[in-house]
Amino acid sequence: MSTTARGAVISEVGGKWEVDDLVLAEPGPGEVRIKVMASGLCHSDDHLVTGDIPNTLPLVGGHEGAGVIDAVGPGVTRLAVGDHVATAYLPACGTCAWCAQGMQYICDTGAGMEAGFMLDGTARFATQSGRPIGAMQRLGTFANYLVTSQAQAVKIDDDIPFDVACLVSCGVATGWGSAVNGAGVRPRDTTLVVGVGGVGINTVQGAHHAGAAHVVAVDPVAFKRDRALELGATHAYASIDEAMPFVRSVTNGQGADSAVVTVGVVDGQLIADAFGAVRKEGTVAVVSIGQNEPGIPISPLELVVYAKHLRGVLFGNCNPTRDIPALLDYYKSGRLKLDELITRRYSLDQVNDAYVDMHAGLNLRGVLIHEH
Repeated sequence: MSTTARGAVISEVGGKWEVDDLVLAEPGPGEVRIKVMASGLCHSDDHLVTGDIPNTLPLVGGHEGAGVIDAVGPGVTRLAVGDHVATAYLPACGTCAWCAQGMQYICDTGAGMEAGFMLDGTARFATQSGRPIGAMQRLGTFANYLVTSQAQAVKIDDDIPFDVACLVSCGVATGWGSAVNGAGVRPRDTTLVVGVGGVGINTVQGAHHAGAAHVVAVDPVAFKRDRALELGATHAYASIDEAMPFVRSVTNGQGADSAVVTVGVVDGQLIADAFGAVRKEGTVAVVSIGQNEPGIPISPLELVVYAKHLRGVLFGNCNPTRDIPALLDYYKSGRLKLDELITRRYSLDQVNDAYVDMHAGLNLRGVLIHEH
């Protein structure tokens, strides 16, 4: 048996999203079908279009979603029909060596996701003619229905709006966690946040929550700098070079305690600039995706003699099953701003317009609202 879904598909690098009717398989063992209500329009999905993240195309886009469990397959124990859920773009099997150590963000079952197929090598989406189509992160939240593993859906409270809940599936958790977990921001710190889009704006919130005395937002877009100041940044500058006189003035010339790199696409030189901006024993946390090419022009002597830390951070080093509900609890208590992140809502047919707006620097986060 199968059902029909309507979703946005990218077929080639440099192409456009094409909205079409798709055939959706029934959930298999351990799988659930989600009626998707809202999807964040994350920059990572645009990387499929630009080719910055190599993937096997075509793919149904979208990984930042929220909706309702519509059906469950055999052996599903975590969820039931009618549950409200946020998608987890990284699975949490709960039993591999990494999950057992509280590191769900590097769960072994996340391997091979670039093909968009399930662990058994098959797709859940297909064209009307029967051609299999993969899904971004084995999800495909740019479709109004999807089938995924129960390990990629996290139950949330029914009173949380879907357009808010979807943001925590990726951008909010990634950004917030990159400050709190990745960079280890502590009270009284001076923290640089390099890039304050959909992820970086939540790094600002995370650094503020962690007690940083100075949260310095860096972004060339004035609109984003202004919004960062509204959401926890104490200062905002267009570049690292412009920010450094202030940073040195409050750190006795030493440099920032940490720098978190959250630009849309990163290169080695920007990482090196952030590395030069932190003090002895300072930490640079790199969240951004870049081309798979070696080369970060930093001094090995500076790395060792100043005992600096350079690390990658995935999903904010968060654990989906714990941190997605926890961040939504922060939201409900008024401690985390989520409504303020949504700049504009789009219909599915406006998905290409949404990414034009993103590239123009008009949105902190656009949200796609599905019609049912």
